[in-house]
Amino acid sequence: MSPPVAPPGWSRWLVPPAALSVHLSIGQAYAWSVFKAPLESALDISGTLSALPFQLGIVMLGLSAAFGGTLVERNGPRWAMTVALVCFSCGFLLSALGAWTGQYWLIVLGYGFVGGIGLGIGYISPVSTLIKWFPDRPGMATGIAIMGFGGGALIASPWSTRMLESFGSGSSGIAAAFLVHGLVYAVFMALGVLLIRVPRPAPQDAAGTDATAGAGGVQVSARNAVRTPQFWLLWLVLVMNVTAGIGILEKAAPMITDFFGDTSTPVSVTAAAGFVALLSAANMAGRIGWSSTSDLIGRKNIYRVYLGVGALMYLLIALFGDVSKPLFVLCALVVLSFYGGGFATIPAYLKDLFGTYEVGAIHGRLLTAWSTAGVLGPLIVNWIADRQEEAGKQGPELYGTSLFIMIGLLVVGFAANELVRPVHAKHHVEEAARVPESV
Repeated sequence: MSPPVAPPGWSRWLVPPAALSVHLSIGQAYAWSVFKAPLESALDISGTLSALPFQLGIVMLGLSAAFGGTLVERNGPRWAMTVALVCFSCGFLLSALGAWTGQYWLIVLGYGFVGGIGLGIGYISPVSTLIKWFPDRPGMATGIAIMGFGGGALIASPWSTRMLESFGSGSSGIAAAFLVHGLVYAVFMALGVLLIRVPRPAPQDAAGTDATAGAGGVQVSARNAVRTPQFWLLWLVLVMNVTAGIGILEKAAPMITDFFGDTSTPVSVTAAAGFVALLSAANMAGRIGWSSTSDLIGRKNIYRVYLGVGALMYLLIALFGDVSKPLFVLCALVVLSFYGGGFATIPAYLKDLFGTYEVGAIHGRLLTAWSTAGVLGPLIVNWIADRQEEAGKQGPELYGTSLFIMIGLLVVGFAANELVRPVHAKHHVEEAARVPESV
């Protein structure tokens, strides 16, 4: 299922909306915390267990992106978007069945495993195409699309909360909410499938530059890329940045409730859902804002901001977060903008280092870092919170240790970014050898 090649005169600005229709849908994953408390109550499960569908979904995102990256390059973005549509929607339908029958394993299988495959294939589906359409501004181009993934919860969080209020927060209400999600997202993602186009062979930008050319003519295959230290340094950067953000994001709603539960201004369930939406907005804004900034100041410099300033924000939350609600919210918003910006900038960083030859496949392989972080982040935060609660602690004390661990991870990521250097010429691919590899 190859997408039609764009006819002469086709506007490249029609491509980002196609990508956004998919990314805004699969970005619902960031609103999973809205379902945590209802699932824990309805099915009598722990906070650690209620995070399992989300964790498995992120694991499958990375694995499916890694193993499917070359297939996406070979078969094109329309094929990839169709696979994402089917898997993501079917994942919700299976989850609805699991909630209706009280079989939690079906929710884990549906949302985590099947839906997670849709997450991974859908996430990488437009990346290579966008970079080829916008060789002059790769950070901005990928930021526009990946912004949708960060902003998905901005829609899904209040929408899901309203459905749970209307349908009820019991098993049947959760099942109805999952069912509606699956059907509506299928329709919305179909718009991207129909709209996507690929550039004509050897497109040129306004300056006459071949859009398939990488930075400085460097082109590296996916097979060679994973043999370079640059790939693994960026893998480490992504693991550290994502682990430090995703653990807090996954538990955002209960976290802000716990931080201010014993104060004169406790946070209601509705306000906590609003906080999740605010984090989603910061995540979304960071993806387009910071990635576009990287086109001006460079990829390494922008990651210095993400990791260095991000560590400072976590330190402020750890030390003063329970003293001032505005400070807590502001620091969290900055951290989530950096977290989102890191995701949106990484494809352009890869393009700078490895060229556009198989950047989609390389990006897919790098997203195994997201899988690793998807397990580590929620596990660290939930496991420590559960242990602290068992020890009789409450409020901010549940998260202090986790926050300092996150600071340490960001420092490690900062050091890894400093070690990134241009790829050695021995890994470059000659023009005659540039034939897509098979998995």
